[in-house]
Amino acid sequence: MARRDPAKRQRVACLGLVDERAGKRFLVDATPDLASQIESLNGGRAVDRARPVDGILLTHAHIGHYTGLMYLGREALGAAGVPVYATPRMARFLRDNAPWSQLVGLGNIVVREIEPGREVVLTPDLSVTPLLVPHRDELSDTVGFRVKGPSRSILYIPDIDAWERWEHSVADEVGAVSVALLDGTFLSATEVPGRSRSEVPHPPIDETVSRLGAAELRGRVIFIHLNHTNALLWDDGARRALEARGFGVARDGQEIPL
Repeated sequence: MARRDPAKRQRVACLGLVDERAGKRFLVDATPDLASQIESLNGGRAVDRARPVDGILLTHAHIGHYTGLMYLGREALGAAGVPVYATPRMARFLRDNAPWSQLVGLGNIVVREIEPGREVVLTPDLSVTPLLVPHRDELSDTVGFRVKGPSRSILYIPDIDAWERWEHSVADEVGAVSVALLDGTFLSATEVPGRSRSEVPHPPIDETVSRLGAAELRGRVIFIHLNHTNALLWDDGARRALEARGFGVARDGQEIPL
């Protein structure tokens, strides 16, 4: 559908963090759409080629979440010293494997290691805490982030294999934040015929909804990271049915005040 109609194309999911008071901007994940997402993050301001963002926080080493780092390299922006926050295992992956190691060697990026469960202060009003989640950890481990602003907080988990495999209770974690942006890759477990769910494990939205049915949780959840097979991308009826149950679907460019 998107191939036939470019207006229906969607950018890969990421999260922008903006602290206007500090004048700082950060991205959670470096997607293949990094160039246009940096433009959106800067809101029409001129982009500093050497430091287009004040930092990038990586969740894991799957194609939609880190490969946009290539746009910071010699053949593109030629950035200088962009902080990239990553777990120790993800940091090793970047340092030890080309072409990412070239970004480190040339100083396009500076890898800053973060520990799951330990808060990272980005600005006086903005902090993040990485949360380890289970998700096909072939090349790196995987984290989500709890983001804390001056008055509100966000839970950001674009990828997880299964909620029951997580050491945390998803209901408790959602209940502890203002807004939860959760893995909505598949609407149902049957929408990718011919592929084993074990190859691309994600909790179907209907399963997540059943876990978060309490009234005080439903209004906090927004689903993100939708696969191209997910009917919520084009089926207005399916989207309305989900929204009638109190759950939301993220929109490109959606803003959430903190």
